[in-house]
Amino acid sequence: MSNNRLERVEKFIADLITRRDTSRIRDRRIRFLLGVLQQFSYAFQGVVRIRHYLYDTGIFRHHTLGCQVISIGNLTVGGTGKTPVVEVFARDLSRKGRKVAILSRGYKKEMPPLMERLIGKLLLREGRTPPRVVSDGKTLLLDSAMGGDEPYMLASNLPDVAVLVDKDRVKSGRYAINKLGCDTLILDDGFQYRSLKHRAEIVLVDSKNPFGNGFALPRGVLREPVLNLGRADYVFITKCDGSDNSELKAEIRRLNARAEIVECAHRARYLKNVFTATRHELGYLNGLAVTAVSGIAAPEGFEKELERRGARLVLRERFADHHRYTQQQIIDLINRSREAGAAALITTEKDAVRFPRLDRTDVPVYFLRVDIELLSGSEDFNACISRICFQ
Repeated sequence: MSNNRLERVEKFIADLITRRDTSRIRDRRIRFLLGVLQQFSYAFQGVVRIRHYLYDTGIFRHHTLGCQVISIGNLTVGGTGKTPVVEVFARDLSRKGRKVAILSRGYKKEMPPLMERLIGKLLLREGRTPPRVVSDGKTLLLDSAMGGDEPYMLASNLPDVAVLVDKDRVKSGRYAINKLGCDTLILDDGFQYRSLKHRAEIVLVDSKNPFGNGFALPRGVLREPVLNLGRADYVFITKCDGSDNSELKAEIRRLNARAEIVECAHRARYLKNVFTATRHELGYLNGLAVTAVSGIAAPEGFEKELERRGARLVLRERFADHHRYTQQQIIDLINRSREAGAAALITTEKDAVRFPRLDRTDVPVYFLRVDIELLSGSEDFNACISRICFQ
């Protein structure tokens, strides 16, 4: 199956499993598909419960590496705004003198050929293969294709932080400690990774869509039952916009009586040209006709932020999450933008790392830089991180 066709299937399934109300669906084939997915969902939950039981009872082993390990993750698949939170934790810990490594699985990174992977499994080479080092804390070593979108983005923004990619994060943690001299490990998307013992468990919950439609994968977006939020030490409610979150807080408190609840917002800061690094303040968007391009799990928030800043969206192009752009696609998007009267093409920072290099563009291409701001409580984010990591 071609990549475009596969992406269309992925997008169809993603739209289906994130839909809350399916009572109006009349197509019997889709209703049958939903029924099948629901049965798989029950089976998936059963497997997850057994796995957690094996860890809780000590049958499956937790590894300890003799250093501080902070897990930042979520209950759901994508869309909680995790990468900016990982970035701010890593940056602040580095500023406070820690030698930090971010350990990521590197979702949708470029993989070796299938036969090479099969031979590696048969010969038990996987455990001996070193992790991919996107950055050693001094030099950026891999691109987004080899390292993955989020790891490459983190490595680009955090020059003093090591970023490693491997599905075995016990192995990559040992490598970070022994080869790179790291003393603090951040598990990117680590809530479900229990092989490595966590010092602090931080779980992100999207204020707009906390637990999806309540179903586990593949019928919904939950990776594990909502009750498992009880493992969290801190719950960060993300994408807050000043709306009342009292009901969500009460639900979180019902699931976890001990965790501290922190509210935070993702704030747009500036625009940066993808190819020339030229910056513009956000006021540049006011009244500007733009094309919005995204290949992320939740594009609505990105598009609404552009409109909130005064931009007029003349085109909206949404691709599947982690879509790998070709040069021809970007050229076509620029040409369509020019024909539609757009004065700029705006994308997300996560998408920008997947844009191939172009020597010239008839319409400027920018990404929207976003970071985190703490809303609840009187302390700032740095004080919050210090309390979590240095108490």
